[in-house]
Amino acid sequence: MKSSKLGGAHTTIIGGRTGKKAVEVVARHHNVKRIVPAVISVKGHAGGKTIAKVLRPDARGNLRLLISSGTSAQELRIVTTAGTVEQGEVMRCELNQALLEALS
Repeated sequence: MKSSKLGGAHTTIIGGRTGKKAVEVVARHHNVKRIVPAVISVKGHAGGKTIAKVLRPDARGNLRLLISSGTSAQELRIVTTAGTVEQGEVMRCELNQALLEALS
């Protein structure tokens, strides 16, 4: 993974190898400038496997990556080169397809 793309107050990623692989897949996209890990929270119910998906873009086209593993969930902010919601939506679809292929 390009460590220069990962930053913020901490660099902890939940989900073990699968969580780190999801971040690597997102970091490889040419329009991703930075990935910022955010708060790790407790969901309340245990799940079986680690799941990663990219959520809808904000007004400037930036995205969020949600990683869910066991009873924990983490949201990572994805800073992109997209300037609009529409460009962010295209990136969201591309990244979710890449995650589906890489983590299946």
